[in-house]
Amino acid sequence: MSQTATESTPSDLDAQQLTAADRCDLCGAQAYIRVQMNSGELLFCAHHGKKYQDKLTQVATNWHDESSRLFDEQRA
Repeated sequence: MSQTATESTPSDLDAQQLTAADRCDLCGAQAYIRVQMNSGELLFCAHHGKKYQDKLTQVATNWHDESSRLFDEQRA
């Protein structure tokens, strides 16, 4: 039986918020997505997180997505 990924709740965001020091495991850009799995976690920029989302959600136990911050930062 496989587990499905869940979106983080607002109460989870304070404890898990990604910072500028968190970098994408593929390209080194700022990470906006954290994928937790039984074997550990991976960090992705918005581009790579969306690109591999279909495959990652099959093995993820938690999907934490802060990519909406990109739009908030552009408006400021």
